[in-house]
Amino acid sequence: MLDVSRVQKELAECNRDQAISGVGIALCDGGSDLSHLTGTISGPVATPYEGGTFRIDIRLPGGYPFEPPKMQFITKVWHPNISSQNGAICLDILKDQWSPALTLKTALLSVQALLSSPEPDDPQDAVVAQQYLRDHQTFIATARYWTETFAKRISVDIEEKKQLFNLKLLL
Repeated sequence: MLDVSRVQKELAECNRDQAISGVGIALCDGGSDLSHLTGTISGPVATPYEGGTFRIDIRLPGGYPFEPPKMQFITKVWHPNISSQNGAICLDILKDQWSPALTLKTALLSVQALLSSPEPDDPQDAVVAQQYLRDHQTFIATARYWTETFAKRISVDIEEKKQLFNLKLLL
């Protein structure tokens, strides 16, 4: 059975530090289902993902926190450890290295760190991994292009929604 109080506490804690950590979590589509969340991470500085905001679908199994959350990128990203097709993430703490001591915030921070430190020898996407290893400059250019195309528009959408919301409050 999902530990609702723990999930609520994790959401509050993660979002309190969002400006500092660059990670946040919201209920999926503004709903009330605590087992389906949307995470956001900022692209790390000095990487081809810098300036991007990446959305991640988070599904919590009934056994959470004793079972790892299921996470996959909603935002398309060009990275050896993330599927360019479906956003699946190859990261040990989302599989066999999960521990109940970890939180959604630490999982998102680990995904964010993965953007900075790809592991092309343990790829989720073999095509991207081969490009990373054999033609690194093209990999960097492609990753930047995908960030510009798919991850920067989200930032604008979020800002537009905030402005509209603030405008409604003023009316």
